[in-house]
Amino acid sequence: MQRNYEQVWQHVDDHSPALTQLSEQIWDTPELLFEEHKAVAAHTAELRRHGFRITDNVAGMPTAVMGEAGDGGPVIAVLGEYDALPGLSQQAGVAEPVPLAPGGSGHGCGHNLLGAGALLAAVAIRHYLEANGVKGRIRYYGCPAEEGGAAKGFMVRAGVFDDVDIAITWHPGTFTSVIAAQSLANTFVDFTFTGRASHASAAPHLGRSALDAAELMNIGVNYMREHMPTDARIHYAYLDAGGIAANVVQATATLRYVVRAAELRDMWSLLRRVRQVAAGAALMTETTVKDKVLSGMSNLVANTPLEEAMHRNLSRVGPPSFDDADRGYAEAIRKTLTDADIEASFRRVGLPPERALALHDGVIPLECEAASLNGSTDVGDVSWVVPTVWARVATWAIGTQAHTWQATAQGKSSQAHKGMVTAAKAMAGVAAEALLDPSLIASAKADLARRVGPEGYVCPIPEDVQPPV
Repeated sequence: MQRNYEQVWQHVDDHSPALTQLSEQIWDTPELLFEEHKAVAAHTAELRRHGFRITDNVAGMPTAVMGEAGDGGPVIAVLGEYDALPGLSQQAGVAEPVPLAPGGSGHGCGHNLLGAGALLAAVAIRHYLEANGVKGRIRYYGCPAEEGGAAKGFMVRAGVFDDVDIAITWHPGTFTSVIAAQSLANTFVDFTFTGRASHASAAPHLGRSALDAAELMNIGVNYMREHMPTDARIHYAYLDAGGIAANVVQATATLRYVVRAAELRDMWSLLRRVRQVAAGAALMTETTVKDKVLSGMSNLVANTPLEEAMHRNLSRVGPPSFDDADRGYAEAIRKTLTDADIEASFRRVGLPPERALALHDGVIPLECEAASLNGSTDVGDVSWVVPTVWARVATWAIGTQAHTWQATAQGKSSQAHKGMVTAAKAMAGVAAEALLDPSLIASAKADLARRVGPEGYVCPIPEDVQPPV
C-alpha cells in the first residue's frame, strides 16, 4: 500500500511543472463568474493532452467541463474551480496594494491554484490507473462561478454527479488540515419595487417611491437581525436606486439580497421572513414588489470516513516544505495584517494565536478543525448527493483572509505552488486509497445516507432558474 502511495505521488511530481504553469496562466487572465472562457480552454487543453475523454458545456454552462479517464470500477471525482473576483487586481509577489488594473479582477480566493491543483491530482490518478492496471475512472470537473454563481448546484440538479462514488477537492488557506464540513446554505434574490414617477416638488403626492420602499425593506430586515439564529447572515446591495435625479420620485428600485443559514430549512424560513418584510415595505409605500431567485447553495454535509482518509494522506504527504525565502515573503505580507486577521486564522483551526509564526508547516490534528466556515460554497450541493471531502493546504501567510489583495499577491508565490502540489498529493492519495479499498467507498456512502436522511437532497435553485450564461 505504501509503495502505491509513493507511486501516485511521483506522478504528481512528474506533472507538477506543467500544472504549476497552468495555475500562473489562470492567475494572469482573471475571469469572473460564468465568463471563464480562457480558463476552461486552458484546462480542457491539459485534459486532452493527457488523453481524458471530454464533455463540454456541462449542465448547459459553456465554461464548465468534465474530463474522464479509465474504465470500469468506481468513479472518483476531483472538483476544480477557476473563477476570479471583481476589484482584486493586484501585482504578484509584493507586499503592498498595487493593482495591475484599477478596479480590475484578481484571484483573491486562490482559484487559480485550486483548479490547477485539482487537475494535477486527476492527471496523476489517470497515469496511476494506467501504470498499475487498476479498474476505476477518474473525473475532473472544471466548475465555474463558485463565487456567487452556484454552478455546482446547477450541475447537481442536471444529474452530472449521479454515478460518482466519491468527490474530492481542496482550497488554498493558511493552515494544512481537513476542512470541517460546516458552511452556510444561501440564496441570492433580487427584489424589484415598482412605483410611480412624479415631480418631487410640484406633485409629490402623485408619486409612489420605489426608493422609499427599498429603504424601508432594508430597515425592516435590519430590525430582524435581533431575531435571527446567531449563525445566520443577511447581506444586501443596491443594483438600481432609481436614478440620480433627486427632484424625481423614483419609479423603480432593485435590491440584491443574500440570505444565509447553517441549514437549508433555516435558510428557507429566513427567506420567507425577508419576503414578508419586502411585501410590507411595498404595502406602506403603495408600490409593488417582485422577487427573482438567481442562485442558491446548500450547506456542507460531513463525511467521517473520507475526512479520516484525507487526514491520513495529509499526514503521510506532510506539509509543504517552505524555505527561508518563502518565510521572508510571508513575513512581509504579515506586516500588512492586523492582529484580528491573524487571530481569525488560528481560530478557524481551533489553535491559540502565535504571533511570531508567518507560515504554518505542520498538519492540524483532525479534532482541532472545529470552527465553522461562515461563508458558503456550492461544494455543499455536491456533498448532499456524493460523499465529499476537501482539504485546506497552506499557501498564504497566516492571517491572510480570502478575497483580499494579500491573497491575490501570493497567488504566484513559491509557497503557493508548494501548497498546491501538497494538496494534489493528498487528493491523489485519497483517490488511490478508495480505488484499492472498496470498503472506504462503502463506509463513505453509508455515512452520507445516515446524515442526509430519508428526505435527501432538495436543490435550493428553483427549476425555472437557469445559469445566466
